[in-house]
Amino acid sequence: MSFQDIIKNSFLETMENNTLSTASICITLGIAILFCLYIYAVYYLSQRKGFYSKQFNIVLGVLPVVTAGIILAMQSNLVISLGMVGALSIVRFRTAVKEPKDLLFLFWSIGTGIILGARNYELALLISLVVTILLFLLELIPEGRPSLLLVINMDREGREDELMNTVQKFCAGPRVKSRSRTAEGTDLIIECRTRQERELLDSVSALRHIQNASLISHDGEAVY
Repeated sequence: MSFQDIIKNSFLETMENNTLSTASICITLGIAILFCLYIYAVYYLSQRKGFYSKQFNIVLGVLPVVTAGIILAMQSNLVISLGMVGALSIVRFRTAVKEPKDLLFLFWSIGTGIILGARNYELALLISLVVTILLFLLELIPEGRPSLLLVINMDREGREDELMNTVQKFCAGPRVKSRSRTAEGTDLIIECRTRQERELLDSVSALRHIQNASLISHDGEAVY
């Protein structure tokens, strides 16, 4: 008997021994439902300060059951497992993930279903507890003060060096992010950090040849 035949026989014996009973399937899916409710609750509580999508949360809640069912089917039948691999390889998901945290919950939900489908319930419980603790613990770490964007509209007679000297009185290390010259004057976008926002705006607006000054807070992705 060749090495290839040994591997083939071993694989076929493993597939035959993985025949699942109805009770085992019901237990696995029942535990998956409990994890679904848990992930649903954690996502709901963690998104109280952000954008909450109930439809996305429902998807998160159902994913462990669906994934666990797929893994159970793949374990019980060789033909189904090969068919699942072929079917999933041609599926393309193009739904955009709006929040980076949503990606974490997607992996958590799918990973939980895979682990439950393999009937490793203790590992699924341990991972869920660790993820929950880290999720809420890291939320307690205070954020650094966000950068500010100072948008300046200056006429043609305005002096940029005078403007920057004024900005430096209130900000440490301001940087010009954008400079646009038109027939009417110059438009500048300056990135800076300061706690004296009102004083900065008042001083810049008081300069000669400044037509408009706006201060915008941003976190690197969205502008408010």
